[in-house]
Amino acid sequence: MRFGDNWENDNGAAGQAAADKSGQGVVTAFGQSMKTLRVRAGLEREEFGRRLGYSASTVASFEQGRRIPSPRTIDQADEVLRAGGLLTVWKEQVERAQYPVFFQGMAKLEKEAIELLMYDAHVVNGLLQTEEYMRALLAMRRPPLDQETIEQRVTARLARQDIFDRRPAPLLSFVMDEAVLRHRYGGKDVLRGQLEHLLLMGEKRNVEIQVMPIDCEDNAGVNGPFTVVTRRDAATAEPRVVSALRLRPVRELCTSGTPRP
Repeated sequence: MRFGDNWENDNGAAGQAAADKSGQGVVTAFGQSMKTLRVRAGLEREEFGRRLGYSASTVASFEQGRRIPSPRTIDQADEVLRAGGLLTVWKEQVERAQYPVFFQGMAKLEKEAIELLMYDAHVVNGLLQTEEYMRALLAMRRPPLDQETIEQRVTARLARQDIFDRRPAPLLSFVMDEAVLRHRYGGKDVLRGQLEHLLLMGEKRNVEIQVMPIDCEDNAGVNGPFTVVTRRDAATAEPRVVSALRLRPVRELCTSGTPRP
């Protein structure tokens, strides 16, 4: 079980900077390897980028460690450069480096989960956020994030949403305070788009979205956001809860009902 595992709740804990620098080192080393292989293959950035579907400036960002390529891009680069796995061997490390250090463990658990129960008290869960909502939240961070960090976190957060298309599909249950749906982060249009997105996501068969009414007299999330992860035990092939939490469904807590967004 993780408490406050959404990136929006990061307050820059001591020691995080050093670990983040370690991740940056991985990204920089990968970029140097990509550049070396590109030069060896006799390709200019423009031609290499064209084959990958990127501009020359984006390729430069990859090579200089200023931007993190997706796993699919790494696979494509390895193929185009005929690297024989010299780039794909970096995939796991590079993918992990795209997340803030405090979230890397949770990102790994999400990939292994067969069921996730998430409670959010301040903002919409990252798995349900639209890109516009993400950018609005990241733009409000203090101290301000530089633009490259914002782009990196948006890309990483969108990549996490692949969980909705994973097969077999995990069960995903979201509970959020009613106030979360009323905060106009980014303005009315951003909020409207986010609410419409919630309606669409709530139609998926493996997704449940519940709202904790403001007038509810009992609230299991009074101490803040948390996530409960259930993953399959490889040894027994049986589901195993990473950390158990006794939590009655919202519909049992509130007689006023459980409206869906």
